Amino acid sequence: MFKNLLFCLTLLFTAFPQAARSAQPARVATPTSTDRTAWFRDAKFGMFVHWGPYSQASVEASWPIMISVAQLERFKLAPRTISYEDYVALPKTFNPQQFDPVALVRLAKAAGQRYMVFTTKHHDGFCMFDSAYTDYRITQTPYKKDIVAELAAACRAEGMRLGFYYSPPDMHHPGFRDKTKPSTENWHGDPTRAEWFLYLDYMEAQLRELLTRYGDVALIWFDGLRQQEKYDGRRFHKVIHELHPQTLINNRIGLPGDYATPEQFIPAAIPTKSSAVALAGTDPSIQPASTAVPAPADFQLWETCMTINDTWAYNKFDAHYKSATKLIQSLVEVASKGGNFLLNVGPTPEGTIQPEFQERLRTVGEWLKVNGDSIYGSTYGPLQNLSFGRMTAQGKNLYLHVFDWPQGALQVDGLPPISGVKLMAGRQPLKFSQNGKQLRIEIASQAPDSHVSVLELTTK
Repeated sequence: MFKNLLFCLTLLFTAFPQAARSAQPARVATPTSTDRTAWFRDAKFGMFVHWGPYSQASVEASWPIMISVAQLERFKLAPRTISYEDYVALPKTFNPQQFDPVALVRLAKAAGQRYMVFTTKHHDGFCMFDSAYTDYRITQTPYKKDIVAELAAACRAEGMRLGFYYSPPDMHHPGFRDKTKPSTENWHGDPTRAEWFLYLDYMEAQLRELLTRYGDVALIWFDGLRQQEKYDGRRFHKVIHELHPQTLINNRIGLPGDYATPEQFIPAAIPTKSSAVALAGTDPSIQPASTAVPAPADFQLWETCMTINDTWAYNKFDAHYKSATKLIQSLVEVASKGGNFLLNVGPTPEGTIQPEFQERLRTVGEWLKVNGDSIYGSTYGPLQNLSFGRMTAQGKNLYLHVFDWPQGALQVDGLPPISGVKLMAGRQPLKFSQNGKQLRIEIASQAPDSHVSVLELTTK
C-alpha cells in the first residue's frame, strides 16, 4: 500500500511539477438553476467543434485507436484505419496555419448560432490548449500557439459564448489505463489501479486551467462514455461551481447535470425529469415514453448534438451531407420539444471549414433571420407531432412550422382562441376562421419558404 502511494506521489511531482501550484479561489455561492440556464434556454442553436491532429488522417476523433475496424463499422464511424503508432505521432505534423478564429466565430454567427463548444481534449488525450501537465499538447506541435486561447479571444471580441468539451477518458495518460497493453483492450480505463487517483488529480488540474485562463466559460461538456461514476462527478461539479458558479455542466460524468445530451438523434417525446432514463448517448431507443406535454416544472433541459455529414472530425471521404432543409427541420423539431441543437463542424488540417459546411450553415442563418422569433427564446408548443410540421411557443404567440405545405387551407385542431395569423416571411396577415378549438387558415397554393414556412398565431 505504502509503496503504491509513494510511486503515485513521485509520478505526480515528476510528470506534473506545476500541479501543486494551481490556484485555489474562494468558494462562491452557486446561483439558482433558473438563473444559470436562462441563456441556454433562449439560445437554442450552437456550434460544436471537433478538431485535433486526427484531422490530418481523415479519421474519426480518437475512436480508431480505441475499437476494432468491425466496431467502427457497426457504430457507423469512419471506416478508414490507422495504426496506434501513426495516430499518436500526428501532432508532430499538425500545423493549421490557415486557422482564423475570428472567421470561425463569425461563421457561427452567420449561421444564427448563439454559443460554441470546442473540444479541448478528446479521448486520445491530446490537448488543444497549453496545459502545464502534459507534453501531448498543441504548443508542442509545429503550430506552437494555444488554439483554445485564440478561440476564446475571438469569442470575447465577437460576443459569442464559449463552452469547453473535455473528455474524462484519456488514452494517453498512464494513470487512466495500463499503457503496456493495447488501448483497444482497456479504453474504458481501470479505476481499480493505484494510479487512478492520480489521473483524477490530472483531470482536476486541467479543468482548473480551462476555468481560470480563458475568461468566462459557458459550459463544460463532459463525454464520459461508460461507467461514468468512476470519475467521481461530485468532485468535478464542486470544482466547476467554485470556480465558475454560472458554468453549466452536461450529464456525462455520472450525475444528471444541468441538461441531457442525446447524440445524433432527436427524442420522440419531450424529455422530462420524471422519465425513467436520462438521455445521454447514441441510443434512440432510450427515450421518454410519454407523448404528453409536461408541466414546466417537470421539463428536462436538453441538447441534441449532431453532425452535418456522418463524422465528427474532418473526413475528406465523407460526402454524406444533410441538406440545409434537413438541418432546418431538425432545428425546428428540437425547438418544438424545448431543446437546443448543437450542430458540429470538423475543421480541416489547415484550420478552415469546408465549403459544403459553410454553405449549409449560412443557409440556416438566412432562414433564422426571417424566422428566428419562432426559435430563439421559444419553448415546446402545446401541440406535438403535427402531421404537417411542428409547433413552438413564446409568450402569447404560437408558431406553426409547416414542413408539408397543404393546398387551399391549413386546419389545426386543439388550439385556444386566436386573434391573428401572420406569415413570418413578409409579416403578411392571413385570413382565418375558428370554430371552437378548430382553426382554419387560408393559404397560398405555393409554400412561401422552400425549407420550412412559419406562421405566427397570436392567442387572445
